[in-house]
Amino acid sequence: MRDEQTRYHEHSVTTLGMNPASLASHEKYTEGFQFNFPLVSDPGRAAARAFQALKPDEVGILRTVYLIGTDGTVLFGMRGAPAVDAILAPLG
Repeated sequence: MRDEQTRYHEHSVTTLGMNPASLASHEKYTEGFQFNFPLVSDPGRAAARAFQALKPDEVGILRTVYLIGTDGTVLFGMRGAPAVDAILAPLG
């Protein structure tokens, strides 16, 4: 995501990363990897559960990418690290 921000911005897409780590951990991680998008903390894993991104053990997280429209409709969803072209395809 970091290296594709220009492409996302061209389509008015706001990107977020999310995991259960603390905010303090996110700050260090963001600085270390020079992320140019925000990381959201989900310590209770409520969002991960809602987006079906929890591993069967209910602790681990499955990397999952969603593109959500301004109306809340899920336009794209895939596990792993899909290509930016695949993610943006629903936008035309």
